[in-house]
Amino acid sequence: MVYFAISEYWWLYLGFVGFVALVLSIDLGIFHKKAHVISMKEAAAWTGVWVTCALLFNIIFYFYVLHVLKQNSEADIIAKHLAMEFTTGFLIEKALAIDNIFIFAFVFSYFRIPRMYQHRILFWGIFGALIFRGIFIAIGSKLMQYQAVVIFFGVLLIVTGVRMLVLREKPPDLSKNFLVRQMNQLFNVDAKLSDDHFFITKDHKVFLTPLFVALIFIELSDIIFSIDSVPAIFAITNEPLIVFTSNVFAILGLRSMYFLLSEAMGKFKYIKFGLAGVLIFVGLKMTFLNNYYKGHFPIWLSLIIIVLILTTSIVVSLVLDKKPSSSTKVLR
Repeated sequence: MVYFAISEYWWLYLGFVGFVALVLSIDLGIFHKKAHVISMKEAAAWTGVWVTCALLFNIIFYFYVLHVLKQNSEADIIAKHLAMEFTTGFLIEKALAIDNIFIFAFVFSYFRIPRMYQHRILFWGIFGALIFRGIFIAIGSKLMQYQAVVIFFGVLLIVTGVRMLVLREKPPDLSKNFLVRQMNQLFNVDAKLSDDHFFITKDHKVFLTPLFVALIFIELSDIIFSIDSVPAIFAITNEPLIVFTSNVFAILGLRSMYFLLSEAMGKFKYIKFGLAGVLIFVGLKMTFLNNYYKGHFPIWLSLIIIVLILTTSIVVSLVLDKKPSSSTKVLR
């Protein structure tokens, strides 16, 4: 059952979007108005801020559900269940976002983007990601009503997870990338950086800078990863408000999480196996487990399983991977 349909509670979704727009304006207009290198301390602080915001929202959401369903004798049970769905969804989105972080590091390294300009690219990249996620979720809330679609995406998640387990990942060669070649043919692309500008003018012509080309790749990577992450959270809940808000909070904290983890990514070599395990588990929920448990696999059990999978992969990475990492380093 859906309690907060977009058509009925459109004002609630719109208000949340307004809140996000205000927060992003404060972020870029005040705290990051001038380009600077994001330190580990600053990244950790902002990571804490975004996680705290998500937790506070979940508490407010719990009491709001109680208010809306005050005539329902099971209001407290429903509110706790929805709050746990938000927590689980937020955790899944945070976990799957780790893949984005590796892509960020590779793109920034390839285009030689200094660390002081990376926040600006991620800001606008995440701003665009919020728009695309909103569109995908609105479409998904309709498509996921059909069992055949649910099964299809469940199988897709399982296949993706298995591929992550058995195939060796190779960094893409952007010099041979179709998008790079097309941009060079269709637009004037300047090879040099011009501070934090996306566009410059030379000889009365507009040129794209490496910052803008990197932004396109950041945006494209999020669209590709959305194919996995959006269906994954629909396996946890069919409540569009939870899907949307948990996605947004996970994305908002992605920039600070990148700067926090970018220096230590080589230490988490085996975390991809944890992400693969999460995708396979969620795919099994969509294709089999939910039906086996009369429509919905226990949310508390999902949360425990996901936490165990991710924790195990992190511990294994820290314990076994003690060799010096040769992974891509983010250029300063």
